[in-house]
Amino acid sequence: MSLHISDQFDSGNIIVKDAQSPNDIRLEIRRDNGSDFFQWFHFRVSGARGETLVMHIENASEAAYLEGWSDYQACASYDRETWFRIDTDYQDGVLTLRHEADLDTIWFAYFAPYSHERHQDLLAWAQTHDDVFVDVLGETLDGRTLDCVTVGEGEKTIWITARQHPGESMAEWWVEGFLNRLLDEDDPVARVLKDKVRFHIVPNMNPDGSVRGHLRTNAKGINLNREWDKASLENSPEVFHVLEKIKETGVDLHLDVHGDEGLPYNFIAGGEGAPNFTEADQAMLDAFKTALASISPDFQTEYGYAVDAPGTADLSICTNYMSNTFDCLAMTLEMPFKDNADLPDPVYGWSPERCRKLGAANLDAIHAVLDAI
Repeated sequence: MSLHISDQFDSGNIIVKDAQSPNDIRLEIRRDNGSDFFQWFHFRVSGARGETLVMHIENASEAAYLEGWSDYQACASYDRETWFRIDTDYQDGVLTLRHEADLDTIWFAYFAPYSHERHQDLLAWAQTHDDVFVDVLGETLDGRTLDCVTVGEGEKTIWITARQHPGESMAEWWVEGFLNRLLDEDDPVARVLKDKVRFHIVPNMNPDGSVRGHLRTNAKGINLNREWDKASLENSPEVFHVLEKIKETGVDLHLDVHGDEGLPYNFIAGGEGAPNFTEADQAMLDAFKTALASISPDFQTEYGYAVDAPGTADLSICTNYMSNTFDCLAMTLEMPFKDNADLPDPVYGWSPERCRKLGAANLDAIHAVLDAI
């Protein structure tokens, strides 16, 4: 059986330059439509059983975040449920993946994919619970629904958005874990939170980019996390529709969930540089981070992004805009594409299950600061 490589499926992305020899496969990653961003890859190799696959991604040196290739290991799966890490190295501008295939067909990806079909399953499962509402906030440029799950009957309002950057699939795995715990009727923290809070959760802010196999942009090549101060139906309907709903509901806490290519840690970035950021805002931000670090050993506060100087924050970025405009506790939670260097797993790295566990742990952190927000 000869090798066959395909990306013609949900979130697929690869260009095959030469696949004649299993130990010298030449590939490239396709750029986001209308953009120079690229780094996400997802493809299937068939006819692989017994072969030692050596796959060279030749344009890796042109990718968006070169620091993402350092100490990185690609993800692979035979069943598309369990994703393990494989031998990967970056040298002379080429990312090389190596794996001895045990079965006929194997999938490779930058991180474990979260498919649009699984997104539909998540919505279907969530709506079967009491007092859960699944609403369509609007449509994307490709005509997909922008879905919002609403849970709880409390006076305080919390918004959670995930996956503005579609290649950051760990963000939707995080939401799955968060929702699984929030909708557990036997969980006392979840029950208290639903009594005190009205949650609005957008599991995937960028379904078009997700299906297209983009790293960072929507169908038009727009980076949604640079649109919050200028959202429009023409360029960024995803942000536009979410903001219209937030204006209607108000917001006391907003958590925007992402992944970071370079840093091998879980961390939170706040709106410290926003013009309206206060000492009280800083105290709430610190309290949330301290609570989450005490709850989950997978979260830490030592490493993260440099803090903007007061008044210099880019207000096109979600967390900065939300903090400044709505005077709420606004945060960006980042997870690694690689592994958590503080608690490494040599087989699976940072994985979907660990994303889900961290999502669940955030309920405790919210509970810890709820009375102060």
